[in-house]
Parts: sequence; C-alpha cells; structure tokens
Amino acid sequence: MEKMGVSGKRFGVLLCADDSDYVKKMYGGYFGVFVKMLEEDGEIWDVYKVARGEFPKDDELVLYDGFVITGSCSDAHGNDTWVSQLVNLLKKLNKMNKKILGICFGHQILGRALGGKVTRSPTGWDLGVRKITLSSSLPSPLSSLQLPSRLSIIKCHRDEIRELPAKAEVIAKSDKTGIEMFRYGDHIMGIQGHPEYSKDILFNIIDRLIQRNFITENLAVKAKEKAGMWEPDKEAWKRLCITFLKGRSCERKNGIENISIGGIF
Repeated sequence: MEKMGVSGKRFGVLLCADDSDYVKKMYGGYFGVFVKMLEEDGEIWDVYKVARGEFPKDDELVLYDGFVITGSCSDAHGNDTWVSQLVNLLKKLNKMNKKILGICFGHQILGRALGGKVTRSPTGWDLGVRKITLSSSLPSPLSSLQLPSRLSIIKCHRDEIRELPAKAEVIAKSDKTGIEMFRYGDHIMGIQGHPEYSKDILFNIIDRLIQRNFITENLAVKAKEKAGMWEPDKEAWKRLCITFLKGRSCERKNGIENISIGGIF
C-alpha cells in the first residue's frame, strides 16, 4: 500500500489495472493520475492494487472518507477471483455508507455489486472523446456547480451497465450509452468515461489495443480522429468529482482555487 499526504481526510484508490510503462514514466502510474486530479492539501491518499489481490483489511475501512475505483482491462461481468473479492468489498462499503466514485470499470463493477447487470455493449467499442448530456435535475451539491448541460469526456470501453441497480438513478447519458453516469443514494456515483485521462494517455492505450489485436487499425484511426474533434472538459470533471467525493465544490477565481462547503446528496 503506497501513501501520499500527512494529515486530514483519507481516501483510497482501488487500482484495478497494472500500470503501463508510459503512464509510470509520465505520471507515476494511474494512482498518480487520480491523485493529480483529486488531491488537496493535507489529505492522505493510499492505493490498493486490487487486481494483484491487495485489498484493505476490514478494520481499515473505517479510516477512509471515500474510495475511488479505477478502470481496468478486465471485465466487470467476469469471475476472476479479485473481481469477486472487489464486489464483496463494495457491498461492505455500501453498507457503511462510504463515499465511492467509480470510473469506467469502476462504474461498471459498482453497478454489478449493487444488483445491476453489466455486459458487452451491443454497439461495440467507444473510443475517443464523446459529449454526454447531464440530467437537468442533478442532485445537490452537483447542481450548485452550474455546469453546462453537455460535457466532453474521454471514452475507452466496450462494456457497459445494461440494467441499472434498483434505487439507482441515471444522471447522464449519451447517444451511444444510456447509462453514462449514475448515483445510488447519497454516497455512490459512477462515471463511464475517464475524467482523469488526458489525450496522450488515450492515444497510448489505443496503440496498445492495436498491438494486442483488441481493435483494428481502422478503428484506431477513427478513434484518434474523433478525439481530435473536441477537448475533454477536464476542469469541469475535476470540480464534479471533488464535489461528489468530498461534499464541497472547487472553483477557480483569478487563478486561485477556492473551496466551499456544499450540501450532501
């Protein structure tokens, strides 16, 4: 378990993929990518490499204010031992009402753990940058952010949540995926896209997908062209994720970051 921070709130990243050489070199691994987006002064950030079987112990769970679940090359509908262990962990965290933010695979595995259904998308891979439409009635405190109704986000997935868990609510959709975001109670939110990615990470992943014969070169070219059409709204996604995970909004005025306490869902 690696750590960052010395005091204050504590968060855990459940790392569901091995770091690529590129991401390790440029960002210090996917853990570094998430910390760069979400960390604020005084916080402690730990990482558990759950895809390698490294999980927090039950008596450690109470130490955390929230958890983030990353993307993965594995299937959220699969039966790998660590995937089953992760499902059980998420059920425990749900009963504890811990804040949980799931990204891509993390979004899907949350859907599964809460009783929904995850499958291959009938329309195939979604690679590139896509505009998604947010719900017109976002719950507080997200509604206080005054975000535009449509945001661009990097996409890299071929699975999706096909059936929403009972009591869950869709809070964003796109012309390709019906459940781009969902919330469950006050404490759980999933995002199918990658708010943490930059385009260079996406392009490196696309190149590796070609090398492993997961996608055709033609699809890769189209995905990169598609990614060139829009810039992802990284700052808006950062504000949204921080607001959900920590119950407070993050705004910039004259280059200075101002933190304000928001309501809880």
